[in-house]
Amino acid sequence: MSGKAAARSLYDVHPSVAYARAILDNLKAKSGRSPEDWCRLLSKDGPKEEAARRDWLKSKHGLGMTTAWMIAELSVEKGREGVEPEAYLAAAPGYVDRMYEKKAALLPIHEALVKLGRSLGADVKVCPCETIVPLYRAHVFAQIKPSTLTRVDFGLALKGAKQKPPARLADTGGLKKGDRITHAFRLTTSTEIDAEVRKWLKVAYDLDG
Repeated sequence: MSGKAAARSLYDVHPSVAYARAILDNLKAKSGRSPEDWCRLLSKDGPKEEAARRDWLKSKHGLGMTTAWMIAELSVEKGREGVEPEAYLAAAPGYVDRMYEKKAALLPIHEALVKLGRSLGADVKVCPCETIVPLYRAHVFAQIKPSTLTRVDFGLALKGAKQKPPARLADTGGLKKGDRITHAFRLTTSTEIDAEVRKWLKVAYDLDG
């Protein structure tokens, strides 16, 4: 990713992109074919449909599920945002636009939470997915989710917190389920992003240090 591309983007590259890129970069050493080689083979000898191509790569050539999935997508001109940093950065604003397409009134909450998250430190990464916007340090420590037409759930990863969260900070069941996000503020206006929200976001950030 170029410095100019990073400077232009409102968001940061999702960590999963680096993971996927590493798989593809090591593919020739492991399989004898580069991603481009596999795509050419699919075009020449493989099935036409994406799902059939995925199954063919696994059954006939022994590729793992994740690798077969990525190659099958790339072979039909899909999935580049999942494996190329600049393609992800180009796609990320669209994820957010679609998330709030019918929830425009909630955008001020989203924008305020992104600004608040970034204020914690230069190591904070904001990496939109299709339904949530996670905030990363070493791991996800918070996430923004427009859950209804009138509410944003601001989830926090609070496993290991020494203080008991206030009643306002709802238990998501994450501790029992083994999820990163364990609690959430239910926000309906940006004015609810107060000192208590800032305090517990900082707790989540520090826990991931």
